[in-house]
Amino acid sequence: MHSLPLRYPYALIFWPVYYLAFIQEGKFLKECKPKIGETGSQDRGSFRLIVIGIKIALVIALICAEAIPSACLRHGQLFYFYGGLICLVAGALLRRHCFMMLGDHFKFLVTVVLNRPIIEQGAYKWIRHPSYLAGILMFLGVGLALTNWVSISVMLLIPVALYGYRIRVEEQALLQSLGTPYREYINRTKRLIPFLF
Repeated sequence: MHSLPLRYPYALIFWPVYYLAFIQEGKFLKECKPKIGETGSQDRGSFRLIVIGIKIALVIALICAEAIPSACLRHGQLFYFYGGLICLVAGALLRRHCFMMLGDHFKFLVTVVLNRPIIEQGAYKWIRHPSYLAGILMFLGVGLALTNWVSISVMLLIPVALYGYRIRVEEQALLQSLGTPYREYINRTKRLIPFLF
């Protein structure tokens, strides 16, 4: 038994969806490079860690999907495959929503500007880090679509750990820079899952 995205005809569905989900990320990454005078001093290496960690996770997940056929899901493969595609698309749409809500305030490096407004529109009304939730959904979607338990575990655990570190770094920087208004925002919202966490 093998992973569906690596087999015809499912590869013809998975890879175009994957490309469309992540193409905006690449374009936005190029457009959002730090401007002159901006530093990543508050970032504490979190952006680089996410970029490298996610690449490693993807490589491991793809290799495991092919190299460990015994870990492939034997029942409900199509359910997990299409469920993964839905997660991938939902995460990509949520990421784009976050890009629109934050506008010029969206940064890949943690760089907090004094007197920056706290965005509370859209998904930011309920959770503080919808962009990271979106990333987790996208990578979980890839893992599910690979229909392999090892790949699913890798594509869930590594991004959760990476984004968890990033959230701590970002919230510390925002609390230091914005103080009480951001603490009040923390008290009104959850981190990643509305009403729960």
